[in-house]
Amino acid sequence: MLVTQGTRRNGHRIREHRQAVSGSIAPLRAAVVQLAVEGGATEDQRDRVALATSEALTNCALHAYRALEPPGPVAVEAWLQNGTLTVIVSDEGEGEGMLPRITSPGLGMGLSIMARMSDRVEVDHPDGGGVSVRMTFAVGA
Repeated sequence: MLVTQGTRRNGHRIREHRQAVSGSIAPLRAAVVQLAVEGGATEDQRDRVALATSEALTNCALHAYRALEPPGPVAVEAWLQNGTLTVIVSDEGEGEGMLPRITSPGLGMGLSIMARMSDRVEVDHPDGGGVSVRMTFAVGA
């Protein structure tokens, strides 16, 4: 499967998609953090946004497409509204989604970190497959 990279930006909203590989994490995280900065995020708020977003993206890169080569897409959508940054990280992977696995290459702390860093986190397993993680953060003073 070929995944084309792309970013669509409209005011205080971004939509970006890339292949779910480790090399995609930094640029996607940077786009979200830049949006937080534009919303007036403090240094602590930027750090929280960066860490939670990294965890969500890392989960996609490690778990979403274990059996697929090359891996499928990861999408990030983020927007600012009334002092709140909303970030959605989603994939189209198959399998167990965000469930614990004994064979997991990670430490199993990603969801816990996302919950601690964000003001709210929601995980959805859409009927069509994949996982969607929605996080919200208060930004600004």
